[in-house]
Amino acid sequence: MDNSAHFGLIGLGTMGAALALNIAEKGYPVAVFNRTASATDEFMNRAAAEGLAGRLIPTKSLQDFVAAITPPRAIVLMVPAGPVVDQQIAALAPLLQQGDLIIDAGNANYADTERRAAEARDAAHDFMGIGVSGGEEGARHGPSIMAGGQPAQWERVGEMLRAISAKYESEPCAALMGPGGAGHFVKMVHNGIEYADMQMIAETYALMRDGMGFDAPRVAETFEAWNEGPLASYLIEISGKVSRAVDPISGGPMLDAILDAAGQKGTGRWTAIEAQKLAVAIPVIEAAVVARNLSAQVAARAQGAKVFGVMPQALPKGALDPATLEGALIAGKILCYAQGFDMLARASAEFSWDLPMPEIARIWRNGCIIRSAMLNDMATALAAHPGENLIFAAPFTGLVQKNEAALRKVVIAATGAGIAVPALAAGLSWFDAMRTPRGSANMIQAQRDFFGAHGYVRLDGKDAPHGPWWD
Repeated sequence: MDNSAHFGLIGLGTMGAALALNIAEKGYPVAVFNRTASATDEFMNRAAAEGLAGRLIPTKSLQDFVAAITPPRAIVLMVPAGPVVDQQIAALAPLLQQGDLIIDAGNANYADTERRAAEARDAAHDFMGIGVSGGEEGARHGPSIMAGGQPAQWERVGEMLRAISAKYESEPCAALMGPGGAGHFVKMVHNGIEYADMQMIAETYALMRDGMGFDAPRVAETFEAWNEGPLASYLIEISGKVSRAVDPISGGPMLDAILDAAGQKGTGRWTAIEAQKLAVAIPVIEAAVVARNLSAQVAARAQGAKVFGVMPQALPKGALDPATLEGALIAGKILCYAQGFDMLARASAEFSWDLPMPEIARIWRNGCIIRSAMLNDMATALAAHPGENLIFAAPFTGLVQKNEAALRKVVIAATGAGIAVPALAAGLSWFDAMRTPRGSANMIQAQRDFFGAHGYVRLDGKDAPHGPWWD
């Protein structure tokens, strides 16, 4: 076996095949292996069609695969997250030498990555986990890459990862986030923000369709106009495209032919769970996860309409316009990202990761699903105001002030018409809480002391272990 590659890739599914072609295209010979040999043959046919077969070494066994890679080896796993990764590592381990590196580039839970990194300390091979965002198109032509591992490991593979990553004004969208599971944690929060971004866009779509009576071309026109302004982003761009698409079967709008039940792979749910563990508030992301769960309850929603009456209702004429919706979405987007970065900051402190907050915003500027025009200013703001919540940093303080009224108007109008806007409403409630110097948790303190003798803290600082209800 000709071992002329330093890199190998296991798993030639949609993402793995695209990533292998990307690596080869950037000039790095790479050995490939897939458990199903026919998938390897199909992949090599595709590689030949793209003129890349000469940089790829197909193998039909793990032994041949490992032998085809020159030590020290770097092996990328693109297999389903969970037990399959552990099984693949166990199968590889006996074949590897000291210093060989396994890289899990799948959608792993960061806790699994932490465990695997710890287990590798007692093994011959090294281990690192990287988050890869951008879907098939990103994997093939340039994803955003969030790496977790030791600096020495990053030095070994960073050149290749930067080469295959997306570029923003020639800057690679790839960086080391921190040790162990840091890269997959950042990717998880990215996906949580993605859930929320998509949900808020869907809510504005519902307002246009159900509240304002816009047909699909008018909806598309609105998204296309927004994509020329502050909301310019991949998700707004594709929202315009899917709104304009025509169903080849019925001839009507494609959106009208699609079931209103959204799927999910669980990363948004992980974000919500981890936020609770960290005691950090990310209500916009949590609302988006809940909305997806509710969307799957098709039968229950139909029963609700039958029992309580069909909602929503049309908005009064002139109640909302596209400019107000745009302002609400601008505000909601900022509040969502502020919560996401707040979660990253909390995790960085909790796990001693020293996450590079401005760098995270920079590598999200291209290649990933949440790429948007705002992220460049977010990177600048995070660098200029370290440790500060994004809503307290320029230019976002001004943008929230400018668009708060639009967000409030949209939430009020939607609620009155029975149009569910859980993510936009959650953002507004979080914002209102963040500007309330004296909230209502004093009542909760008193209740907890009353029924559980938990004590409380007085405003004047005087010692009072329990309230007068304990006299």
